[in-house]
Amino acid sequence: MQIILASQSPSRASILRGAGVEPVLRPAHVDEASLIDSLGDAAPAEVVSQLAVAKAKKIAPDFPNDVVIGGDSMLLLDGQLQGKPHTIDATISRWEQQAGKTAELLTGHCVIWGDQMHVETSKTTVRFAQATLADIRAYAATQEPLECAGAFTLEAIGGWFIDRIEGDPSSVIGLSLPVVRRALYSFGLSVSEFWTPCTTKADAEETTADSAAPLAPVTN
Repeated sequence: MQIILASQSPSRASILRGAGVEPVLRPAHVDEASLIDSLGDAAPAEVVSQLAVAKAKKIAPDFPNDVVIGGDSMLLLDGQLQGKPHTIDATISRWEQQAGKTAELLTGHCVIWGDQMHVETSKTTVRFAQATLADIRAYAATQEPLECAGAFTLEAIGGWFIDRIEGDPSSVIGLSLPVVRRALYSFGLSVSEFWTPCTTKADAEETTADSAAPLAPVTN
C-alpha cells in the first residue's frame, strides 16, 4: 500500500519525504475557478476542503488499494481568500497588502482509502513582518512565492518575513501531518505502515552510532 499525492506541489511532497514516506505523485488538474464559483457564498474553510475533495476524487479511482491525498491551501486575509499570485507584479501587490498584518492560512485535506474518506481543514494563524518595499520586490524577483498560497513560504526565503505562526507548521507548508495521521487512524491504519524501509533502518543505525560515540566536551 502506498500514499498517492494528488498534487504537483514540491512542498507537500517534501513534507511526506521528511516524515519517512515516499509518495507517488499524481497531480490532479481540476478547474479551480469554476469550482469556487459554484460554491457561491460557502465559508472559506469549505472552499479549500472542496478543492481538496475534487483533487483526491479525480485520482482515487486509479488507486483503489492505496491512500490518496488531495490538498489545497489559501490565505484568508481581511476576510478574502487569496490563492497563488502567479506573477511578480501580483506578488508585490499582495505583499504590500499583507505586510505587517495577521492572516489565517487554510489548508483543506481530503484523504481517501477505498470507500472511506476523511475531509478536514486545518487553520494556522500567520503574522507577516513589516517587510520593506525593497525586500518585497527582491523576494518577488526570486519567483519563489509565485506559485505559493498566500505568496510566501515558511521553510525557505519567505521565512525571513514571517514573524510568528500559531498552529501546525506543516500545514502552512502545504500538508498537515496531524490531519493525515488522524485520517489514517480513522481508517484503522498506522502511520508507520507507510514509512520507507530505509527510514527505520537509517534511524536505527544513527541511534546506534550516536550511543557508541564518545561525548564531546562542552565549550563556551
